[in-house]
Amino acid sequence: MPEGDTLFRTAAGLRPHLVGRVVTAARATRPGPQVERIVGSTISAVETQGKNLLIRFDNGLVIRTHLRMNGSWHRYRPGERWRRGEARARLVIEVPGAVAVCFDAPVVELFEERAEGLHPGLAPLGPDLLDPDWGPSEAEEALRRLRDPARASRTISEALLDQRALAGIGNIWRNETLFAERVDPFARVADLDDATLARLVATARRLLRGSAGVVPGRVPVAVYGRAGRPCRRCGTLLRTRPLPGELPRTTYWCPSCQPTTEA
Repeated sequence: MPEGDTLFRTAAGLRPHLVGRVVTAARATRPGPQVERIVGSTISAVETQGKNLLIRFDNGLVIRTHLRMNGSWHRYRPGERWRRGEARARLVIEVPGAVAVCFDAPVVELFEERAEGLHPGLAPLGPDLLDPDWGPSEAEEALRRLRDPARASRTISEALLDQRALAGIGNIWRNETLFAERVDPFARVADLDDATLARLVATARRLLRGSAGVVPGRVPVAVYGRAGRPCRRCGTLLRTRPLPGELPRTTYWCPSCQPTTEA
């Protein structure tokens, strides 16, 4: 599943070719939204909220896509051959000089911007780690949501993946954040102090921003996908374990740098 940094780069790639241009044609597979309503409108913004990509139009409509595991956005010149079959296109938006195609996305919807505050997929999201206006209030809100008393017994691995606490982080940067801060991925949130949680939030934001290209200094992955290979910090062989949940996730960690009491 693309993380927030991947969606951020996708939006940045689409923005110069879409924003400020009038939609000349639009179509979606059925069942799908009535995207003919955007024809004739001007695209005013292409942006992200966590793992959601939003395209805004000057007539007050918004298109939201969530790519989940297999979806992707492509941009083509008019008449250019697509790299995927047309049957896989969930949404096609044409503007002068460009064709934007969303392939295989399970979530493609059209809604009115005035209802955004009540949108079930957007309203519950926690602070977006790639929000350019991020400040102390967002950091404090993230900390409060990580400590949600209704889920006090969850591990820090589970908490970091909860988009209601932090929007945008996924499995790669969850693993990398915990390694960078030398935190046991199986520790309960309730057993971690506020200073540790604050460091995790700050590091997750730094890593995502570097990967998204917002700031220089992208760091190569240290643990993700490297099970059985030596830790780049101490040489200990890295370990892996499935993380329970609705979606299969894998935890990668260094047992020396991130000591755990679990067997």
